[in-house]
Amino acid sequence: MKQGSFIKMALATAIALSLVSGAAVARDTAPKEKKEALYPNATRTEPKLDLKSEKDQKAINEGLDAANNGEKDKALQILQPLADGSGTSSKYAQALALQGIANLKYNDGDVKGAITTLKQALDIGVMPNDTYFQLKYMYVQFLVADEQYAPALQALQEWRTEGKKETADSYGLEGNIDYRLEKYPEAIAAITKAKSMPDAKPQGSWDQILAASYAETGQGDKAADLAAAELAKNPNDPTALNNAASALIQAQKYPEAISLMEKGRAAGAFKDEKQYVNLAKVYLIDGQDHTDRQEANAAKAGSVLEDGLAKGVVKPSAEVYKLQGDAAITGGNMKAALAAYQKAAPLAKDGEVTLSVARLQLQENKYGEAKKAATDAISKGVQHKGQAYMVLAEAERGLKNKPGAIAAMKQAAQDPETSAKANAWLKTAGTGK
Repeated sequence: MKQGSFIKMALATAIALSLVSGAAVARDTAPKEKKEALYPNATRTEPKLDLKSEKDQKAINEGLDAANNGEKDKALQILQPLADGSGTSSKYAQALALQGIANLKYNDGDVKGAITTLKQALDIGVMPNDTYFQLKYMYVQFLVADEQYAPALQALQEWRTEGKKETADSYGLEGNIDYRLEKYPEAIAAITKAKSMPDAKPQGSWDQILAASYAETGQGDKAADLAAAELAKNPNDPTALNNAASALIQAQKYPEAISLMEKGRAAGAFKDEKQYVNLAKVYLIDGQDHTDRQEANAAKAGSVLEDGLAKGVVKPSAEVYKLQGDAAITGGNMKAALAAYQKAAPLAKDGEVTLSVARLQLQENKYGEAKKAATDAISKGVQHKGQAYMVLAEAERGLKNKPGAIAAMKQAAQDPETSAKANAWLKTAGTGK
């Protein structure tokens, strides 16, 4: 479950805050009322600032302002000498310059470069606790953005242990990381903790991670309940509808999934082909589990696909027409199945659907058409070639072409899957060993 948008939003917020914070720190030359510490219980010893030069203060302010304003060239011209240590004797100025450059690299898409540079800023070790831990948290987010999940988890744990800070967002981020590391019980615990925190402003991604983690740990009912609750809060959200339906399907609550999806379809919430296809498939699965409604469900599955095709949301394809044919077969409507398979056959990449056409034509004693379809299927490629040759042999028999039937059966005898049956037929026909 990708959470790219969540991470990007969080990163963008963190970058903006840290840039403003860095610039403000550099400008704080006049005495003023002391702000409340953001990390009052941190175990890290607060270092003494060595930024005393007005020239350095001015350069840092100008460089970070330029970075904030998107003036990359100007920002680098000012900040790079400070970051190199050649433009200042202040370690604090050097660290702030490195931070600003890290932000620029991230905004340019150089996430790995941003990680390296931001770590250099942190490792200098001269930043005040509030600035240090804000940047440490940003460092975690950078690592997540680069999919370095194990280092990200370690850095986040360090941030919490040293900073003595607990926030809902940090536990949400931890749940995201745990999920990526396939640590599903830990992800459940982290997201649950995030949602229980006093400062919690639940993200949609939290419930997605939680539901997915429930599903991965065999707790399908909890995943379904969570998704349904989310849909109840956002009844017109197609994403919430899809998540709820998927959770119900994973929990094998097929009637509930059908009911939910049908309500969405009636309300006009079906916006893409996958929703129609999934609903049709669920109807068929439920019919397989409950034979008393198998025929009715098959008809409904076909109707759903017809509705999607008529509205132009579902596009004609081999897969869609084959599904229609499968639904008709399940419902016992062979005529409709044949019509659907015949639409699918020319669009298919292999001969499987064409072979299904041949089988149905055999049932209707259309031997000439079945022979052509079976031949075409073999030519196009089928997974079970022996079975295809047996269909061809039956078509030849129906056409009273015994030599043709024998030739096809000999081909079927070469396939281990059908050799026994084919050889038995050949022996009966007087040509076997």
